[in-house]
Amino acid sequence: MSTDRRSFIKKAAVGAIGITLGSKANAMTAKSYSNIIGSNDRIHVAIQGLGRRYGAFKAPIVNKNNNIKLLYLCDVMKIQRDKAAANFTNDLNYKVALENDIRKVLEDKHVDAVFMATPDHWHTPGACMAMQAGKHVYLEKPCSHNMYENELLVAAQKKYDKFVQMGNQQRSSVESKAVINDILEGAIGKTYKATAFYINKRGAVPNQTKSAAPEGLDWDLFQGPAPRRDYTDDTWNYNWHWYGWDYGTAEMGNNATHELDIARWALGVELPEYVDVRSGKNQFLDDGWEMYDSMEARFRFPNKKIIEWDGQSRNGYNKYGKGRGTIIYGSEGSVFIDREGFEVFDLGGKSIRSNKSAGTEGGLALGGGGDLTDKHVTNFFETIRGKSTLAAPIEQGAVSQAMTHYANIASRINKPFEIDSNSGRIFDREAMALWSRSYEPGWEPKLT
Repeated sequence: MSTDRRSFIKKAAVGAIGITLGSKANAMTAKSYSNIIGSNDRIHVAIQGLGRRYGAFKAPIVNKNNNIKLLYLCDVMKIQRDKAAANFTNDLNYKVALENDIRKVLEDKHVDAVFMATPDHWHTPGACMAMQAGKHVYLEKPCSHNMYENELLVAAQKKYDKFVQMGNQQRSSVESKAVINDILEGAIGKTYKATAFYINKRGAVPNQTKSAAPEGLDWDLFQGPAPRRDYTDDTWNYNWHWYGWDYGTAEMGNNATHELDIARWALGVELPEYVDVRSGKNQFLDDGWEMYDSMEARFRFPNKKIIEWDGQSRNGYNKYGKGRGTIIYGSEGSVFIDREGFEVFDLGGKSIRSNKSAGTEGGLALGGGGDLTDKHVTNFFETIRGKSTLAAPIEQGAVSQAMTHYANIASRINKPFEIDSNSGRIFDREAMALWSRSYEPGWEPKLT
């Protein structure tokens, strides 16, 4: 959206002021009419990545109250584009363009904002390309693949002055916001620790075997910024998460991002000064999963506060009674927070207050979506219009994301390390060697 247009949106009254409905207006089709009324307030969007997550954006996009026009559905896999187009057919009275190359989408000056729900290695490069093209970005987690990209993304947002909302949608939970505000104001005394957890029952994944890329897949574009290699079955369909570090960020980037963000928010801390990790592949020992599937991480902060992470991807024992959530400990009590609400306990462990959401956002289902994402996306739209502020601005999201990168690095080098909590830099040379990654020549993300 241009600066002139954005200024007009902020100042102008939306509607058909001064327009009389004469014979020509009455002769218009409903489709033509809808393209005029409120058109100066309309936001034109594209979605890049049409796998399991894109459907979560559908409800707020097609909601007439949000006044959005979907211009493009973009994915490197043809069947994904076709399925997504069919999914939107009954909700839109116009045809959406299908595209496999996001670079062509970004050339369209009519596109105001892009939703990015691609594999992890595309997130920062795609977001930077979009901002350089003048687009606002709704960026799914993880916002970055490594610490270099984490810093670059924040720098790009500042340089190009675009809104970048990170997709950690619990930041839009009314219940989470309310109880965290209470915690920060001393509701459970002085806080000192948070335990964040994720428990799932993921099964075995196929061992990789070299094969031709599936029909309809643009394998070169799928790889994008990653170094080129032969296709292995079945990389493109979600298993890229676990097949090494070319594309994924393991379960830390995939899910820990959410709960660690809540823990950090509730404790009022920024970057840690120390991280220690115990991790390994402990289930389905002979399958194709190449990452850790179990991780316990401990982050220490300058004010002696601690955040613990307990992640079990493939052992479904629910030792916390829930599949995911965050426990905040204070000198006068504790609070359990998840997407369904919160519960406050006194020092004796007695429940003294709770507030459960009537929402529909699930915690473990692939793709997810529901009321929290609806609110988060609508907040993004209203911020673009100048009527709100971002619930999850990228400069905050990137701080939480840094914790996942530190843990992954500690896991990969199999030792703890200290961090400069002001700059975010790691003192250990072996760890700093994993600050960035190798990129395909010509695809290196950078500011222009």
